[in-house]
Amino acid sequence: MKETSAIVDKALQGMPLKQQEIFHLLQLTDSAQREQLFAAARIQRQRQFANKVFLYGFVYFSTYCRNECTFCFYRKSNGEPVRYRKSTQEIVEIARALAEAGVHLIDLTMGEDPRFLANNGLGNEQLIEIVRLVKQQTGLPVMISPGVVPNDMLVKLKQAGANWYACYQETHNRQLFKSLRLNQCYDKRWNSKVFAKAIGMLVEEGLLVGVGDCAQDTAHSLVKMQELGAAQIRTMSFVPQRGTPLYNTAIPDNCREINIIAVMRLLFPDKLIPASLDVEGVSGLKARLDAGANVVTSIIPPQSGLMGVSQSTLDISEGYRTVAGVTPILAECGLVSATLAEYVDWMENQLGGHSKGEAVCR
Repeated sequence: MKETSAIVDKALQGMPLKQQEIFHLLQLTDSAQREQLFAAARIQRQRQFANKVFLYGFVYFSTYCRNECTFCFYRKSNGEPVRYRKSTQEIVEIARALAEAGVHLIDLTMGEDPRFLANNGLGNEQLIEIVRLVKQQTGLPVMISPGVVPNDMLVKLKQAGANWYACYQETHNRQLFKSLRLNQCYDKRWNSKVFAKAIGMLVEEGLLVGVGDCAQDTAHSLVKMQELGAAQIRTMSFVPQRGTPLYNTAIPDNCREINIIAVMRLLFPDKLIPASLDVEGVSGLKARLDAGANVVTSIIPPQSGLMGVSQSTLDISEGYRTVAGVTPILAECGLVSATLAEYVDWMENQLGGHSKGEAVCR
């Protein structure tokens, strides 16, 4: 108990944490000690963001993919999922509805769909046009999650209005990466984010928990996230998917994910850390917010024909994964939705290099 108190106090004073101290926090199981960790994470969030939370609308517009990731429901060879490609008009209409509902950002996500990425340039142009129109019609910041794309494509996406580039390694253990993302290059994926950041895009990096990773892997990944300078960092528990090689993997409880969220908040106080609705739906939102998260992601309109990622249908048709659906949970946590101006201001500060610094892990 005293050791946990000493470590979190050290982090709150802005002092770097040692590896063994990070391991200690990541592996906490005692409820009282975990609450100490979460309370410190909430203090850290309050210092940087007061009681403000950002909300992200999620538009998964293509479930086709050229990859064979062993963890993913939408891997190319899986016959289980519904495959769809939303038209440009559908995407724009959904994005406009999300904007009207009060989200701060539109997250445009797809599998690495060959129609968009390997279609003699025509698909590239369609993807660029989608970004341009969503930006124009909503006036909101846009995140693009297309997988690995060439550098010149990233430049065009930025010029079309994309503010963010999301492309997750899932792990920074290269051997584990190789077993999860079959026939994909760790460095190529990593370098796409480095380039995006270099051209003035904000970058999101993410970890998957429960796929053979350990606390040492997580600590190493936190160092890599710091090295990248990711403005948004997320972690999600693995949900076994039908028709995939990892379907029979034991389902992890949410303790590791929630511990990681809190440790991320201590180490990266001024960064955005999502509480995803895509693992446990609205029932798991409070625990993630109480651990220091300050973004609610995967808000999806009902009757839009959109799927989620980890939980493709959870809470969507019922209308729970909406701004109206999450607002009472924010209130229960003593939080409120920020204004769009506050979100844009935070983005501009990050891009301007006005970051207030992290308690660096060593």
